[in-house]
Amino acid sequence: MPTLSADDARRRMLAHHHLDRRVDTSVPELLDLLGCIQLDPLDPLGTNADLVVMARLPDVAHGDVYREVYANAFEHFAKVRCILPASAFPQYRSRFVEAEWWRTQTRKKKVPAALVDEVEAEVRERGPLTAAELTDHGRVVPLDWSGWKGTAKATSMALEILWAQCRVVVAGRRGRAKLYDVPERALSAVASVDPTEPFERWALRHRAECAGLLPRRSGPWWSTLNEVRKSGWVDAMLEAGELLEVSVEGVRGPYLTTPSFLERELTEPDDELRILGPLDALLWDRQLVEAVFGFEYLWEVYKPEAQRRWGWYVVPLLHRGQLVGRLEGRAKDGTLTIDRIWSERRGAIDWDALDEALAHHGAACGCAHYERPQRCE
Repeated sequence: MPTLSADDARRRMLAHHHLDRRVDTSVPELLDLLGCIQLDPLDPLGTNADLVVMARLPDVAHGDVYREVYANAFEHFAKVRCILPASAFPQYRSRFVEAEWWRTQTRKKKVPAALVDEVEAEVRERGPLTAAELTDHGRVVPLDWSGWKGTAKATSMALEILWAQCRVVVAGRRGRAKLYDVPERALSAVASVDPTEPFERWALRHRAECAGLLPRRSGPWWSTLNEVRKSGWVDAMLEAGELLEVSVEGVRGPYLTTPSFLERELTEPDDELRILGPLDALLWDRQLVEAVFGFEYLWEVYKPEAQRRWGWYVVPLLHRGQLVGRLEGRAKDGTLTIDRIWSERRGAIDWDALDEALAHHGAACGCAHYERPQRCE
């Protein structure tokens, strides 16, 4: 098993995730390159999907990812809820794929099967539609995740069942609302395609490609594939050379990767400073991030305020191949306001590069100007 030096692993991760230089391509083509983009609704500086796209493509604006991607994409679980390329849909429909906490079987006990079929028929006849535009079928007892309540609307819960089973797909967004349609219309090019390989083989390769370096140890990066992780498929693919196993200097335990990850030609990162999304795939494995970037990454948005080390929605700053700091701010009422900036070490942040990045990011978020502190925390 070869060992990657921390520097080599860092450079390969940046190149693999297309964060070493801008990619001259469309949003759907970028999604094909990345494999998935993690979704989160919080939007102080752009949603995570916005930030992932803004860090890689030139001349994109807040919301472009949602406006441009859905003709060739759908939403479902990968690491968690993600946008996935349409080419993945046949595999998802062939195998019931969901996060353990989604609890479709519990939902099915709350919503009669006939009602689920009725909602599907209405979407087929009238879609794409938001949940609010469908016939109201009354209320149900919502799911409760330790105080986090699900929907109490029967129509919406029926849509959740249909979506998890790939009987409908999210075909776009209208504001914050999801647009639902049947896959035969929304994803016509792939909706009737049968998979050409076993789901397990496809899914392991896809997850390794999404991660770049995929830890063999259990963790959130496995999510829907935890049982596949423990099966014989991993060793079979290693033996066949479809996956490779490597170790990384400074991190315990092996990683899975693909041959293309180790064969990639590396170039020096450009001079642009990038604001990263908090759920960017580069940051999935915090042990790896600390070992190869020397950067302790915490996303503290769900922590009580008193327990936060930095702040609520704090995002990393990437410059010249290094994670040089982090900032917290918001785009609101035409101004990008940066509340706090942390430098990873003295002199790590290039203020001219940061100002250029903030001006560009503010414009992408529809802000005429930006404000920032004159010094780091």
